[in-house]
Amino acid sequence: MTRPPSALRGPLIALAALLLALIPAPATATPTAPGRAAPEPAAPTDFVRLSSVDPTILEEIRYFTRHNFVGARIDGYRQPVCLLTRPAAEALHRAQLRLRPQGYTLKVYDCYRPQRAVDHFVRWAEDLDDQTMKGEFYPDVDKTRLFADGYIAEKSGHSRGSTVDVTLVRLPAEPARPYRPGQPLVPCHAPYDQRFPDNSVDMGTGFDCFDTLSHTLDPRVRGEQRANRLLLKTTLEDTGFVNLAEEWWHYTYKPEPYPDTYFDFPVSTRSVSARSAATAR
Repeated sequence: MTRPPSALRGPLIALAALLLALIPAPATATPTAPGRAAPEPAAPTDFVRLSSVDPTILEEIRYFTRHNFVGARIDGYRQPVCLLTRPAAEALHRAQLRLRPQGYTLKVYDCYRPQRAVDHFVRWAEDLDDQTMKGEFYPDVDKTRLFADGYIAEKSGHSRGSTVDVTLVRLPAEPARPYRPGQPLVPCHAPYDQRFPDNSVDMGTGFDCFDTLSHTLDPRVRGEQRANRLLLKTTLEDTGFVNLAEEWWHYTYKPEPYPDTYFDFPVSTRSVSARSAATAR
């Protein structure tokens, strides 16, 4: 390489230094304080705890427990609480006011469900070797069919905040027997006095039973079982809910405040209290 004459080297060096000074420094990420996790998303302002609208409705949030088709607590369930949009919670309250004089109370199994929980279901469904809870929840369904038959999907209406899984309990409500992991499993469509007792009335199958007998109007479900399903259905429909025909327990309030939004804040009182604190500031 030929070097420039000594008389030019000084000005060239100065020019090079000036050009380097004009080049912006690369951006650097702001370090997270040691031991501090990124904040969780909070619920929108119109999400509430169901118990703040109607404390008489029973809550048995199954995905906080191991008594579900996965056999483990589901991602995103930090506390066994029911969170819903306010319109859905108030509609449940109106249904409860109709049912209590008839000797019944509502009981919810699931309400708002974060997207991370749905993702957990998908991972479980893809693991064909994990069939821990098959004996109770999908005794007659091959696990390879869960997506094709519609039992598992990558999105859930629950994540929009206005869908609830619900049943009826006769008053006065007897305490539900706690589930003991490892206990013998009984098919969810077994006779009422044989399957897991959860203090609800006889709906023909247990909650989350992957079987066509769970279809709300399945013609094989008759007598008291059908009457119980119809009482739940007509009461909730009169207060604004729409039933999913394949699941007697699944109802969505219409019109939904968030028909196209799938939230991912965790199920906990903090999700709504943190939002309230932020609003107050």
